[in-house]
Amino acid sequence: MKLTLNIKHKIDVLVAIFQLLKNCSNVIKLEFNMDKLFIQGMDKSHVCLFNINISSKWFTTYETSETISVVIDSNSFHTILSRSQENNTLVLMFDNSQEHVDIHLLINPEKNDNQKNEFNRYFQIPILDLEQDALTVPEIEYDADFSLKTKQLCELTSQLILFGEILEISCSEDGIHLNTSGEHGKMTVTIPIDDLNEFTISEGETLELSYSLNYIHKMCLTTKLSKDIDISISNDYPIRMKYDLGEESYVVFFVAPKM
Repeated sequence: MKLTLNIKHKIDVLVAIFQLLKNCSNVIKLEFNMDKLFIQGMDKSHVCLFNINISSKWFTTYETSETISVVIDSNSFHTILSRSQENNTLVLMFDNSQEHVDIHLLINPEKNDNQKNEFNRYFQIPILDLEQDALTVPEIEYDADFSLKTKQLCELTSQLILFGEILEISCSEDGIHLNTSGEHGKMTVTIPIDDLNEFTISEGETLELSYSLNYIHKMCLTTKLSKDIDISISNDYPIRMKYDLGEESYVVFFVAPKM
């Protein structure tokens, strides 16, 4: 298996993905299929599940003759990826005879401009021995779907978490209300329908749901994945938070409700 990526903003997206994933789990399973990279996992408390599909055409090159799965340390992988520089090409290589994944950060001659102190760098991280079966995520018809700017949600959760640990969401045809409270006070946010990119809700429906604000906040720590975030909620089902990466690629997080 070998893939390359020489587009800076896409490398930044990959770094941002693993910035979020390392907050969920110390180990990550990468499954290199013929047509896509599939990543799935769950945090230790089984509160948050992530499902990631990155199409083969999203990468500069993508080569594999079979489905290959590897389990790696998420912190180590993120540390290496985050060392990428402006003119780097990322190369990822592995075959079943190896006990490690090779990661190269190579200088792109076309973008180098003879800058000093930039060199090709080569890394290896060990393969971990861990059995991890894929979970089937059923298709759910959610009661409400809405979309807003990722930057807006990132800023709101950063403020809300200063006041409480539980996020209460009230959603109706009139708008969306976000509430939290704790020993430091209470914060309420009202989001009018007109301020949302998209909004649909079952006619006459009013949803009152609660989630761990810590988990919701962790899923919104970066604005580099996508300009917008799509959110779906329904009674008795995990909230779904989806980032569209383009080219049939996406990152989805599911966070279980507080019962």
